Amino acid sequence: MKTRKIPMRMCVGCREMKEKKLLLRIVKNAEGIIAFDRTGKASGRGAYICRNAACLAKARQQKQLERALETKIDDGIYNNLEKEINE
Repeated sequence: MKTRKIPMRMCVGCREMKEKKLLLRIVKNAEGIIAFDRTGKASGRGAYICRNAACLAKARQQKQLERALETKIDDGIYNNLEKEINE
C-alpha cells in the first residue's frame, strides 16, 4: 500500500516547514488585492503563514510577506490579516 506524500510549505514568519493544511495562505491576485485564501486554490501569488499573531508580526517586521508577494503591503492589510488570525 502506498503512503501519500504530505504537502509541506514554509511559514514566512518563523521560516519552518509545516504541513500545508496547518498554515494559512495569503494570496495576491491579478488585480493586486491581498486576502486570505480559504480554499488554498485561488489563483495568484501565494505565501503561507502559521495561525498565530507572533509569526505575522515577525513576517511584518522583516518584510517577509512583502518579499513573498512581491508588493508593498500597507498597515490596513496587516491589521485585517491580524484580525483574521485572532478569530
